[in-house]
Amino acid sequence: MTEHVYKLTEIVGTSRESMDAAIRNAIAKAQKSLRHVRWFEVINHRGYVEENGGLFHQVTLKIGFTLDD
Repeated sequence: MTEHVYKLTEIVGTSRESMDAAIRNAIAKAQKSLRHVRWFEVINHRGYVEENGGLFHQVTLKIGFTLDD
């Protein structure tokens, strides 16, 4: 196994669909600007109820990615 050095960044993903969709949205966006995304950790999940009864999810993630050699 190759040894890696990881860097962490914290981001927030959102979705009206679900917590899972919010996570996927955040990771997809992170991968557009960060190379070598390897893992994530959910730090917080919060949301609010819209006037029409819909839910809006906000998920804070810690993203780990490897640094270039």
